[in-house]
Amino acid sequence: MKISNLGRLLRTVKHLRFGQIWGRVIFKFGRPSVDLSPTPAVRAPSESWVSAPQRRPNLVGANQFSVFGKICDVRKNGWHASDLSKLALYNLHYFDDLNALDAVSRLGWHQALIKCWIAENQPGEGSGWEPYPLSLRIVNWIKWAQATGMALPADTVASLATQVRYLCHRLEWHLLGNHLFVNAKALVFAGAFFEGPEADKWLKTGLSILGRELPEQILADGGQFELSPMYHALAVEDVLDLINLNRRYQSLLPPEVEPHARNWAAVLPQMLRWLKTMSHPDGGIAFFNDAAFGVAPTTTQLDDYARKLGFAVAIISDEGFHPLPDSGYQRLVKGPAVAILDLADVGPDYLPAHAHADTLSFELSLYGERLIVNGGTSVYGTDGERQRQRGTRAHSTLCIDLQDSSEVWGGFRVGRRARVSDVKIDQIDSSLIVEAMHNGYAYLPGNPVHRRSWNLDERQLVVTDKLEGQGEHQVEINFYLTPEVKAVEGCYGKIDLFEKGGKKVCMISTSHSSGLRVVPSTWHPEFGSSLSSQCLRISFEGAEPLSVETTFEWNVS
Repeated sequence: MKISNLGRLLRTVKHLRFGQIWGRVIFKFGRPSVDLSPTPAVRAPSESWVSAPQRRPNLVGANQFSVFGKICDVRKNGWHASDLSKLALYNLHYFDDLNALDAVSRLGWHQALIKCWIAENQPGEGSGWEPYPLSLRIVNWIKWAQATGMALPADTVASLATQVRYLCHRLEWHLLGNHLFVNAKALVFAGAFFEGPEADKWLKTGLSILGRELPEQILADGGQFELSPMYHALAVEDVLDLINLNRRYQSLLPPEVEPHARNWAAVLPQMLRWLKTMSHPDGGIAFFNDAAFGVAPTTTQLDDYARKLGFAVAIISDEGFHPLPDSGYQRLVKGPAVAILDLADVGPDYLPAHAHADTLSFELSLYGERLIVNGGTSVYGTDGERQRQRGTRAHSTLCIDLQDSSEVWGGFRVGRRARVSDVKIDQIDSSLIVEAMHNGYAYLPGNPVHRRSWNLDERQLVVTDKLEGQGEHQVEINFYLTPEVKAVEGCYGKIDLFEKGGKKVCMISTSHSSGLRVVPSTWHPEFGSSLSSQCLRISFEGAEPLSVETTFEWNVS
């Protein structure tokens, strides 16, 4: 191993908890036996099931899945096709389509597909028996039974019990975070769906994990601690599902469930507010860290689900500051503009798996439409494209010497991490002003520090980037545009932005002599999706200290 790689590895593992390291050893070498004990009885529910958010269908034929733009026929290619990525394979085994839009019309396909899966996926073998897809499938099969109101066939119920028993020995203590949370959710669902001593044990184990993880994973401002709006939305769905499940079986479950149910209900309103704060006026999430459309339910869907369960939903419309101090994000609203700023650390030190090197990036909507964005997420894995999408240059922020502000590597790992400090929030007349700095580049020669401020009023946003330190560095500042916006070079080095209909929506200028360049780029709003777009770039070599001011003006002729 190269010395540089060894250093990176040490900078990564030093943040792990001992339980993660020991848990990884157990997970790697432990192989639980398959338990085919008699199946517990199924519990008869006492209350109605509230319909949950429905995703887009991904079953396009009796045996055909559409996964990230590719059609996979599980009858022809099996459940472990070699040409599919790990994430795509996982999606085959989730069974999300059971609870997707118009699922009732595909009932026959679903019943046959479950039988096919049971026959062709032997217990403990293959991707479908890994804990994460295992957990999601357990929940999806049980939710399907609740939504349809039908009794599951005996072989399906028996397989479900076998899956739960196997999961009990494959809990993801080595990963923690959202993975362990969904493991626990699956155990709670199984413990409510079945009855008897074994089911009570599953329920107790799941509740114990959730009781420990909920206060750690949900911050005081309501955010899920991995700081990804997409994974936060999934966490909101998880909590709503747990509330729904408890009400479905409330009079039949042990009394120790009730304190947990009160905790779920207590954290939910703030979680909904966090999600609304981190959503654009178009209703979609902002793209910070791993984030893409189509994975989690939309903000509107989750609001509707919450209303049906009796919760009031947040309204984020007032002008001014909307801070999320525990997460580190900030929302600014002024006139037609909504800016969402990343003043956050990369996530929990022991779990930065979904972090991007996007510190001090931002996204901007004008007149209800996205204008400035981050690059998005279209792939997982460990290839070069995954590395590029996590890197600083794929985000609307400043990059020094083509390096990443946090040392993202290996698909889901982070070594050196940027730390945000010196956050200042002020209002002068009608202007909203936010400023912060980070030390992600302080290891470079001259110890450069990036300081950025945003000054927003009714007519413009001024972004000021400063480098403090010594020495000379290559500097690159990127502002990524959505595909719906066209950049055209105007007079005096300014850039005009036009919407699809040809209307001019914004004019951008910079104080730096090198000026703004329009470069071709891509935007990745969904897994498997890459859309052509443009990026506005300022690049130069300069000696510190230095300052660059970029102005976005609207309501201009």
